[in-house]
Amino acid sequence: MDYPRAGKTGFRRWIPSWKLVAGLVVTFIGLVVGIVGVALAVVQVPSAQKAAVVEKNVYYWSDGKQMVVAGGGNLNRQIVSYQQIPDSMKNAVISAENASFEKDWGVDPMGILRAVVKMAQGGETQSGSTITQQFVKNTYLSQEQTLKRKATELLISVKVGATKDKPFILAGYLNTAYYGRGAYGIQAAARAYFDKDCGQLTPSESAFLAATLNGPNLYDPYGGQGPAATPEKNTKRATERWEWTLNREVQVGRMDAAERDKWIQKGFPQPQKPKPATNRAGQIGYLTDLADNYIVAHSRISKAELDKGGYQIYTTFDRDKVNALSKSVEEVRKANIKPDVRDVDKFVQFGGASVEPKTGKIVAIYGGENALEHFTNNADYTGVQVGSTFKPFVLAAAMTHGKRNPGLGEKQSDAQRTLVSPESIYNGNNKLTLRKYNGTVWHDENGKEWHQRNDGDEDRGPITLRTAMQFSVNTPYIQLGMDVGTDLVQEAALKAGLDEDQLASLTPTFSLGTSAPSAIRLADAYATFAASGKQSEPYSVEKVEKNGNPVYAHEKKTAQAFDPNVANNVTDVLKTVVEAGTGTSAQLGNRPVAGKTGTTDGNRSAWFAGYTPQLSTAIGMYRVDPNAKRQEFLSMRGVGGKPTIHGASFPAEIWADYMGQALKGQPVMQFDPPQPIGEKVYGDGASPSPSASPSASAPASPSPSASASPSKQPSSSPSPTRSCGLLDPKCHSGNGNGGGNGNGGGNGGPGGIGDPGESPSPDYSRRPQGGGGLFGGPHG
Repeated sequence: MDYPRAGKTGFRRWIPSWKLVAGLVVTFIGLVVGIVGVALAVVQVPSAQKAAVVEKNVYYWSDGKQMVVAGGGNLNRQIVSYQQIPDSMKNAVISAENASFEKDWGVDPMGILRAVVKMAQGGETQSGSTITQQFVKNTYLSQEQTLKRKATELLISVKVGATKDKPFILAGYLNTAYYGRGAYGIQAAARAYFDKDCGQLTPSESAFLAATLNGPNLYDPYGGQGPAATPEKNTKRATERWEWTLNREVQVGRMDAAERDKWIQKGFPQPQKPKPATNRAGQIGYLTDLADNYIVAHSRISKAELDKGGYQIYTTFDRDKVNALSKSVEEVRKANIKPDVRDVDKFVQFGGASVEPKTGKIVAIYGGENALEHFTNNADYTGVQVGSTFKPFVLAAAMTHGKRNPGLGEKQSDAQRTLVSPESIYNGNNKLTLRKYNGTVWHDENGKEWHQRNDGDEDRGPITLRTAMQFSVNTPYIQLGMDVGTDLVQEAALKAGLDEDQLASLTPTFSLGTSAPSAIRLADAYATFAASGKQSEPYSVEKVEKNGNPVYAHEKKTAQAFDPNVANNVTDVLKTVVEAGTGTSAQLGNRPVAGKTGTTDGNRSAWFAGYTPQLSTAIGMYRVDPNAKRQEFLSMRGVGGKPTIHGASFPAEIWADYMGQALKGQPVMQFDPPQPIGEKVYGDGASPSPSASPSASAPASPSPSASASPSKQPSSSPSPTRSCGLLDPKCHSGNGNGGGNGNGGGNGGPGGIGDPGESPSPDYSRRPQGGGGLFGGPHG
């Protein structure tokens, strides 16, 4: 090698000759070819039969005892030959996934390059994988996105493409791919979705099954995991992808246009409802689903890998508490809910969750009557609004940031504000004109004023925020939310532990509970107050092992959401609710309890959420017909023979019975005592005057002589001053339907821009029926 070059001077001495350059290029190519050749010789082509091997997952209670054996071993998986797979399925998958399949070498360099460029530009992530690559990838348990795995995949794909014929590869892919519903392979998928052998699939059904390969959680019309996978959203996605696949088959010459038009005219091939495994009976199915969702959302274990089985999953669920919660719900149901006697008792649903403060452990849930028959986990996201159980977040925001100064601009620092005390006085009269923080009248997008109603249209006069919480008076808290700012109320709710995807839009009635957090998230948010402001993310899985080796371990995530004294003052106010307010039916003898009732517009849902220092629990109740074409929450008036259902009735009864059992034998612990906080500010129309109502000086501690009887049940939910027509496109009721009652409700308003109207229904498009919000993603 003549370098630096002899006989040359100056810069020419350092410029390599063409012979040297050519020699280096040839050497480099030779090395690459040699390395690739050795790698191709070393790697082994995986067996499609090996990919079909599945095991069972074993789930354990929090005490380490076995809960259930479930998962992979129950999959209906069957390898079928290439000849048994219908041409319609082959055509649909090739057209949608890899049109050049019959001509490529097993890898598509241009596809990989396009995917890399797309990701570099910040666009949607694309795999760039051929059918051959996906077949190879499906034979591995590990789905992690590492360079080593990707390189191995490419090498094996090249070898498979060079040594195996196309029918073998295509059959291998269709027999190992995951289609959702626990179905691996086209035969299991045909049975799971259409209850037929794969050879009987129509071109339309094949186009749908090809769509599920794009992500079964998002394409099953009956819903998947998380708020993004509701039945409505999934059906829309699946329909669009189904039609696109049929069009694509025509485009690439695998279907005649006339045949495509025939199938499109017949409409989307609606699959059958999912059929759960028999070992999911009772609450077990909800528990294992919750654990599975959490694992997928918080580890590198994919749903496909989890369904292949072989994992040992150690959960946070306490068997005794799960059984106690189920028993408490079922006793109330059996004693009061009689669908054979009253039609209004049909479709009644309960949901609940119990979370340990300071750790975030989900120790118990109630997901529904039976996971074999009712597929929605009622403890997770359901879209049910929580009403006045949301008011503590308004109070926390007011004691953290303060009431805005009317003389300053809308955006004010905490230093410019006045911190609010629970003994602050606000006007509790009925139908007050809602005002902005600076005293000017608030108007909606149509220029209309908003007049909030109280339960029974009662005028309460000037009352403290403590008393307004005690008897769930709406007008003080909707005005307090305006004075503080609904954005800061939202911030307080998020810091407490609610999920942003489950919060309503920031209209004035946001402060009265138009949001729809899950029972898990609501219990966890209240646990933040129980833990003196320390928020712990809720979780359901301690660790996961495979063949005795750890593959996941929970890492505790905590944050100081509120100043301890803010949280302790919220707790002190919520103690008033249980001691002598709307929540007296949740008392636990000498054990201190803090809690809040909640009932929403139209009596469509009722809640009780409360806690002791050791345990936080939320119980919800609502009605919905799962078979209705248009899903909507139904009124509960008359359910159980009662005129109306409130948070203080069945939900609080269940809560008290369960908590009594769950805390049996545990020491009676006291909450951290609150210290004075904030100033005694006055809301609009509540300034002291010689004629001020005596209730303006209500004592800090409630007493039996409070202004209303603790046992008083609220009357019907108040309706706003005008109503939205069901088909009125300009009436923005959305997910914030108005009204509410004093026993916890209180949405009293719109989901749109302050549209004064009792909305016909919440935003039901946000209500999935296939399971989880929190544990199918960062949701709850």
